[in-house]
Amino acid sequence: MIRKPDKYLLLFLLMIVLRPTLNAERLTLNAERLTQNAERSTINGPRSTVHGQRSSVIDEPPTANSQPPTANCQPPTANSQPPTANRQPPAANDTLPPGVIIISPGQGQLFMVGNVFIHGNRVTKSFIIERELPFKSGDSLTLQQLTLYFIQSREHLVNTRLFNEVTVSLKEFRGYAVDINVDVKERWYIFPLPYVRPVDRNFTAWADHGYSLSRFDYGLKYSQYNFTGRNDNLRVWLITGYSREIEMAYDRPNTGKNLIHGFGGGFLISGLSELNVVTTNNQQVFVNRDSIQNAGKYMQTQATFSLRYYYRPAIRTKHFFRVSFNELKIDSAVLFYNPNYFLNHRLSLVYPEFFYSLNYNNIDYVPYPTRGLLFEASILQRGFTADMNMTQLIARSTEAFSFAPKMYFVTQNFGVLRLPFKQSFYNQQLLGYGDYYMRGLEKYVVDGVGLLLDRNTVMRELFHFNIPFLPNTSHDHIPFRIYAKTYVDLGYVLNRYNNQNSLQNTLLYTYGAGFDVVTFYDFVFRIEYSVNQLGEKGLFFHIRNDF
Repeated sequence: MIRKPDKYLLLFLLMIVLRPTLNAERLTLNAERLTQNAERSTINGPRSTVHGQRSSVIDEPPTANSQPPTANCQPPTANSQPPTANRQPPAANDTLPPGVIIISPGQGQLFMVGNVFIHGNRVTKSFIIERELPFKSGDSLTLQQLTLYFIQSREHLVNTRLFNEVTVSLKEFRGYAVDINVDVKERWYIFPLPYVRPVDRNFTAWADHGYSLSRFDYGLKYSQYNFTGRNDNLRVWLITGYSREIEMAYDRPNTGKNLIHGFGGGFLISGLSELNVVTTNNQQVFVNRDSIQNAGKYMQTQATFSLRYYYRPAIRTKHFFRVSFNELKIDSAVLFYNPNYFLNHRLSLVYPEFFYSLNYNNIDYVPYPTRGLLFEASILQRGFTADMNMTQLIARSTEAFSFAPKMYFVTQNFGVLRLPFKQSFYNQQLLGYGDYYMRGLEKYVVDGVGLLLDRNTVMRELFHFNIPFLPNTSHDHIPFRIYAKTYVDLGYVLNRYNNQNSLQNTLLYTYGAGFDVVTFYDFVFRIEYSVNQLGEKGLFFHIRNDF
């Protein structure tokens, strides 16, 4: 008799085993589509749809009297011949499954990219949009390549998070030259919003405190994205309430002649009236200054000044560098509850921090991917002294693909290692914080110095519709996509020196099903019914957006 939890684990292992077969079927399907495109005899090429937007070859073909451009892209002459691609047969690949046919994307008639017309960018500079296009005027491409580049162009522009909608299409043929249209609908970039938000990690943690309204931060959060039209961001936050925070930052990731360099900087001053000082029974334990006699104004204060540098040598590859100087102070009462909050019983620390990350992004839509690959690796050095010295290595990846109409498989993988293994409580926050979560363990946190995390989701798109909003504007409708999903998560947290909690140093697993609602401004609302390895079941809600 197979136990119910083991049944789900076997189902997950079966899904992993079948994954190469799904990938092989996906390759076969793509090859068949390429073969069909190559066999088309007319100029009107394939129509491709990405998130409901059409990128198509739509206009009339060149007439019989049309002349192609010469090899040096000069205007056509009477004697000029159409450019042709190298038609050498592709090399055999013994590793491909039977039935897969390789067709070089360069085969077929070449056309020269003429003018690129950009419409709808009232704030965004045209060169910022052109930076995201994988083609430029003067390139010689086949129609199959252009169709693929239209899809990639839309994905790149959407992932800048500057636009609600993007459409890339052919405008017209001029002999063997093609003009291209790029139509965008810009977002709102200025958000002088009142800031009201609970201080807890999620709704479940807030519920554990009785949904107390006193556990809110409030104030003014002024963010101006695309500040000068160069995809630069200005941020000024003035937060009070449960905690205090003053932050100002400016980032301009695209500058220089080729827009491959960028810079940024800012400062943060904050004070916390309540502090998570220890983890007991896999849950956070907080200490409030109001409950401690003779406590100071804040349980913890922080001051940070940082400088940032961006380097983007290619469209999909980004490098990011950050150096910061930090000062941390805690109330003396904190050490009474946790002498290991800082190493060596320190009440204050001053230390530098260096951070570097490499990011490769070939995902269709970063906030909610359904196709593509994203990979990121980073290294962090925090301090160099006996009181603060941590080297953190992180690798993360997201892979998504469609294995049937409107059905998708997404796997997200994380690996974290912190050295040396003996770290203060301040440097041990891992599972349950930020992006490191397991669906079904929302009530718990797991501290440690090493993490392996694997989240796997099968999704089915149920509905896709628009609701009218503001006519004759860039926000004339609100798009909605609704997905049903089922998922299995696996995790492991390593902690050799502070392993008093039961979820450390053991295999963790959860599973469940739910619904996701995706709409504009990267808003994702998740409703999930989850079961964890402890046998606990529950309904959980999550909201994620970027403003």
